[in-house]
Amino acid sequence: MRELPTPTLDLSPASLFRGALHPRSAPTHRAPAPHDRAVAGIEVCWARHLEEVREAQRLRYSVFAGEMGATLPNTLPGHDVDLFDGYCEHLLVRDAISREVIGTYRVLTPEQAKRAGSTYSDTEFDLVRLRHMRDRMVELGRSCVHRDHRHGGVIMALWGALAAFMQRNRLDIMIGCASIPMQHEGEHGVVGGGHVAASIWRQVKDTHMAPVDCHVRPRLPLPVERLDGTLNVEPPALIKGYLRLGAKVMGPPAWDPDFNAADLPMMMRIADMPPRYRKHFLGA
Repeated sequence: MRELPTPTLDLSPASLFRGALHPRSAPTHRAPAPHDRAVAGIEVCWARHLEEVREAQRLRYSVFAGEMGATLPNTLPGHDVDLFDGYCEHLLVRDAISREVIGTYRVLTPEQAKRAGSTYSDTEFDLVRLRHMRDRMVELGRSCVHRDHRHGGVIMALWGALAAFMQRNRLDIMIGCASIPMQHEGEHGVVGGGHVAASIWRQVKDTHMAPVDCHVRPRLPLPVERLDGTLNVEPPALIKGYLRLGAKVMGPPAWDPDFNAADLPMMMRIADMPPRYRKHFLGA
C-alpha cells in the first residue's frame, strides 16, 4: 500500500478526528477498492458487511467510553453506534496476525450525507457557509486506534487508503471535528475547565483560519473569550499534523458534553496541501 508521509503523531484518543444505524441505501460513489492490502504486519480494508462494522464500533466503544469516559447511547451494549453509521463507509486496519481491528475511520460521502439529512459536524456546527462545496466534501469521523498500536504506521495506512478513496471518487475536501481534551496535565498540574482549548484556539486562529466564506459557528459554544487563553500548551500532535498538511480551522470550538471535549471544526482541501503531501492524493 502506498503510505502517506506524516509528521510524528500522537495517537491519543482525544486528539483524533471524531464525527456517525439506519439501513444502508445503495451508495452512488465508486466502491472502495475490493482487496485488502497488508503493510508491515497490518492490513487495511473497507468494511463489506455489518459484522465488520460492528468490529469498528466495538473498538470505538473501547476507546471513547473505556478510555475517555464518553457517555454513549446504549443502542447496542459494548458498541459505539449512532445515526450516521449506516450511511458511512468504514475503513478498518487489522493486525495481520490476530485479525483484530486496531484502527478505524468512517467516511461520509456527499451522496450519503444527503440521504442522512446532514453530516455529524452539522450537529455541532452551523455549516451553512459550506453549502457551495458540499458536493465535493467528505466528512471524516469516529477515528480511533487501539491503545497497543498507537504508532505512525497505523495512521499512515488509514490516510493512504483515504487518499485512494478521494482520488477514485474525485473528491477534494475533507472536514471533521478535531477534539481537544478538557483537561491537560502539565508542569503546573492538571488544568481543566476549557482553558487548554481556549489557549489552543487563540494560537490557531491567528495562523490557520479558513477563508471567511468557510467560517462556521458552534451550536454549543465553548466560552473561549471568557477563559484563560494564555496557557503555554501545544495542540494535540495529530491536530498539528493536520495543520502541517494544510488543514484550516473554520471557527471556535464547540463543547461536546458527551465526550467532555472541545471540538475544533477543521477542513482540509487537497489544493491547500504542500506538494509533497498533495501528490499522494492526486496520484502525481
